[in-house]
Amino acid sequence: MPESSGETETDKKLTGRQQRDQGPPSSHEIVSLVSQFADDHLALVRNVSTGLAVAGVIVIARSIKLVTKFQAVSEIPARFIERNISLRGRVHSITERGLEVEHVPIYVPIVSSLLSKHKGGDTSLMLVHLAGVELTAEGQAWLHKNLAPAQKVWLKPISREDDMLHCLVSQSSLGSMWSRCVNEEVLLLGLARTAPLVGVLPDSRLYWRLLKRLHGAEVKAEKKGRGLWERDSLWERASKVVRASALFTLMRRMFGKNSE
Repeated sequence: MPESSGETETDKKLTGRQQRDQGPPSSHEIVSLVSQFADDHLALVRNVSTGLAVAGVIVIARSIKLVTKFQAVSEIPARFIERNISLRGRVHSITERGLEVEHVPIYVPIVSSLLSKHKGGDTSLMLVHLAGVELTAEGQAWLHKNLAPAQKVWLKPISREDDMLHCLVSQSSLGSMWSRCVNEEVLLLGLARTAPLVGVLPDSRLYWRLLKRLHGAEVKAEKKGRGLWERDSLWERASKVVRASALFTLMRRMFGKNSE
């Protein structure tokens, strides 16, 4: 019995010495242990990864207002307007002051419902004005005809003035992948005139870029005689010239006297 206990103590000393000689576990062994743990607890690892991913998306979405529904112009962050970040909206009505639009945020499953502040049927509308455009009565009628209720549009904010948002409004054409800018469209058709860009600094690049774009559309309408730039036909212009001439006036007076 004493011999066996001595052998046991000797074996323990040898084992301890071997472990000290081997040193700490290598990085390869650590990776192997982690991989083995992940394999043994695969469901737990997946759930943790999914939770972290969802939490990350929520944090990012909250920070950049990705899924926030704006109920008023005042709720839109200043950086959205400064960077001209496009917003999606749904047209509800058209008034003399502008378009009444409901903001439709980007929908992200689960995240949108978690971060939604406004639930239920309560819907507030934002007042949107076509930036750099002064509509005629015909232009108002065109908007009523072409921007039907519930029509989806994209709003590119240019500036904010009290409760009004000045925007470039884009609309997707039926059967087309491309969208058209409503501001330019009404100018091209001669249904509006260019107007001062409210809230945009005259010495900024944005001001001159928009001015060139909108003024170019107005010049095209004027050259083609569309809408408010419509010109009389050649025969009508010739008739006016003849009627205004001195010879025509003299002949009319002569025939008038003869008839008396």
